[in-house]
Amino acid sequence: MLATMARNWWTFVVRGVIAIIFGVLAWFWPAETLFVLVYLFAAYAIVDGVFALIGAFTNGGGGRWVALVIEGILGIIAGIVAFVWPGLTAVALLYVIAAWAILTGIFEIIEAVRLRHEITNEFWLGLAGVLSIVFGVVIALFPGPGMLSLVWLLGVYAIVFGIFMIAVGIRLHGYHGVSGPPMTGQPAGA
Repeated sequence: MLATMARNWWTFVVRGVIAIIFGVLAWFWPAETLFVLVYLFAAYAIVDGVFALIGAFTNGGGGRWVALVIEGILGIIAGIVAFVWPGLTAVALLYVIAAWAILTGIFEIIEAVRLRHEITNEFWLGLAGVLSIVFGVVIALFPGPGMLSLVWLLGVYAIVFGIFMIAVGIRLHGYHGVSGPPMTGQPAGA
């Protein structure tokens, strides 16, 4: 697992940089960020719904055409609702983001525990996981402070998460192409 992750160290850095850019944009344009998120979801839901319907009525639908029709119709309806009532969608999006952050955090902690036996300083990934879980719980429990506050909190989260991901990528870069016994903190060639 370490060798695969080390070969792809740059993906952690890219994720980190994108998260930091998103976080900065969220801070400077919170209202716009919120509505962009809602409208992106709306567009995605409609397009996904249309393609589910296309899949249902072509050979790709196979024996599950009924499920694809229902999925397609629900996707289109969800997209239309998001366009017509963006405020309601923003609240629903808040809970989707919370659930995503919590689940992402759980899996990041699991990966950090797995890496514990292969490298030291895997705590960066564990910290990213804890941060994700805390972020998800806080926004799920306290939605009242306002959606713009959520966007600012999302921005802070994205920036800190990005820094942690870059740290993981840099750490993994030191082990690029390494296989063998568990690492003790010294990168290959050190």
